[in-house]
Amino acid sequence: MAQKPSIPKGTRDFGPAEMTGRNYIFQVVRNVFRKYGYQCIETPSIENLGTLLGKYGEEGDKLLFKVLNSGDCFSGIEFSDYCCTDAEGNPRFNSNGLSLKVCEKGLRYDLTVPFARFVVQHQNEISFPFKRYQIQPVWRADRPQKGRYREFYQCDVDVIGSKSLLNELELVQIVDDVFGQMGIRVCIKINNRKILSGLAEVSGQPDKLIDITVAIDKIDKIGIDAVKQELVEKGLTAQAIALIEPVLTLSGTTQEKIARMRELLAASETGMKGLEEVETLFGLIAEAGIRQPVELDLSLARGLNYYTGAIFEVKALDFAIGSICGGGRYDDLTGIFGLPNMSGVGISFGADRIYDVLKGLDLFPKDGAAAATVLFTNMGDREIAYALPIAAGLRAGGVACEVYPDNTKLKKQFEYADRKGIPYLAIVGDQEVSDGTVTLKNLASGEQQSVPKGELLSCFRQA
Repeated sequence: MAQKPSIPKGTRDFGPAEMTGRNYIFQVVRNVFRKYGYQCIETPSIENLGTLLGKYGEEGDKLLFKVLNSGDCFSGIEFSDYCCTDAEGNPRFNSNGLSLKVCEKGLRYDLTVPFARFVVQHQNEISFPFKRYQIQPVWRADRPQKGRYREFYQCDVDVIGSKSLLNELELVQIVDDVFGQMGIRVCIKINNRKILSGLAEVSGQPDKLIDITVAIDKIDKIGIDAVKQELVEKGLTAQAIALIEPVLTLSGTTQEKIARMRELLAASETGMKGLEEVETLFGLIAEAGIRQPVELDLSLARGLNYYTGAIFEVKALDFAIGSICGGGRYDDLTGIFGLPNMSGVGISFGADRIYDVLKGLDLFPKDGAAAATVLFTNMGDREIAYALPIAAGLRAGGVACEVYPDNTKLKKQFEYADRKGIPYLAIVGDQEVSDGTVTLKNLASGEQQSVPKGELLSCFRQA
């Protein structure tokens, strides 16, 4: 019995129609990135596992796809060497230690950590501030569900080597530009990790910042009550949770929220610095004339460990799906690789979720699906010999065209063009060859006209 073909859960095939839509997304994003002066780089799909581990927090490490070393990688491994007990005497298996023995590489989880590694490795070849964009796939061993995949593309844009808040503004402008061109209404949510650090300090739990941010990051998925329960499980006191909870649901204008937080975080130098940065950024946004709504969301946490300043998340207003774009400021990610004090900020567009939004809202351009503009019919050897140089001339003039490969019924050739969404049929029969013309048929309207073969290109330039 033949094996039934399948692909792993959380991955997808993309046919011609889907690729047309995806390439539209990449084109819009790439053009906007270039417009702001960003340059393209690429990094390998696999990185040394030591590069990836410990950069995304405990939960992120669990989602790394690890690549087994080649050969008999388990030879000589004593699994008992990786068993231990925790503080309460319960048995634990040190999988990370074993991983580094049998898996020295892993599929990249995001594009930011590989970018930081790239910057350190190539620091003598690039000029700072360094503005780069990167459009490549990433992998996460997550549970597949709507809008969440194990393999997906990210479109990242980062600037590193500058602490200026003008960089944060530029990212907001890029988001506004990209989604404005696509016709997607979004809300740009902004917070600052220094505010969350200040919140941890004034609640008397400064050592619980990571636990707090990881829990808060799930608020849209599991709700406020489940977040509170997770904070309890992480060891936060009832008093600390009582202080944090109202902040997560704080409403009002940006200035009203900032004023309330100034009262709450007065004793935290870090928290007050975060509020100052937020106020400055929102002032710049107001001056820049951003068209999409921008909101200070104090429940926004972004669970990744490396964020230290402004954090961003973008959500579609007219389509139910998770965030379609997110990012933030990281002050010392390159320090892990030996280049300290190199602050950067970036944002990532999730191409797969953006595709789902565009498809769900029927916002893809209607004229971009066809692979060719015109199909030349095949009605015999003499006709094909006449049509081939005409088709070559159209291609040289920038008009995509096909020549039907088989001499078959004209109806079948019509149906082929219709299925592929080709808008024009160039009919070349015995009469056209004799007259030196082509009969050009518009398949949408049904109209057709006889065009001298030398004037065919000008017909498409006028269309």
